[in-house]
Amino acid sequence: FLNWIWGIGNSTFIALLALIPVVNLIMIFVLGARGSRWAWRNRAWRDAEQFRKTQRNWAIAGLAVWVVSIGGCATMVGSIPFVLKGSDAYRMTMDAVRADTRVKATIGDDVADNFWVGGNLNVNANGAGDAQFSIPVHGAKGKGTVFSHLVRNAGTWSTRLLVVRVDGVDAPIVLTNEDHVPIPGAAIGI
Repeated sequence: FLNWIWGIGNSTFIALLALIPVVNLIMIFVLGARGSRWAWRNRAWRDAEQFRKTQRNWAIAGLAVWVVSIGGCATMVGSIPFVLKGSDAYRMTMDAVRADTRVKATIGDDVADNFWVGGNLNVNANGAGDAQFSIPVHGAKGKGTVFSHLVRNAGTWSTRLLVVRVDGVDAPIVLTNEDHVPIPGAAIGI
């Protein structure tokens, strides 16, 4: 990633080949094996100590960029469940699941969600929006997955579909199906 910048800073312009796709994969190893020799030869250094110090600073800067990049990506990915769980649509979904007697009978009174949840949440500035969730849940008696679809109009969420599939049970528990979506294994006419 920083190979071409290092090359300019050390007057080793062959490092600019790192900007070419596919060639950049090879240049990582070439610069790792030969880069220090080329940098020593291509630039005027006061002494060997200055050269070592400069190369050490480049190594520290490269490591810092990698650590910050990986940390930033991990933070973004790790924050997704918090964003989804912080929405009103998610709270409505889980409140309805926890209140349903059929869910309590099959999963338990202590229905809890897992950390990782799937889905998407879209809220527009005009108050409209859409949310779809796939939420792994567990309780004292079993575990399963909640599937929900909510729509937001004029700032108010309404549940269009709410289904709980319990592991080991063929028929899903349909809490809401406003759009009459065909659900495999569910009772007809719900």
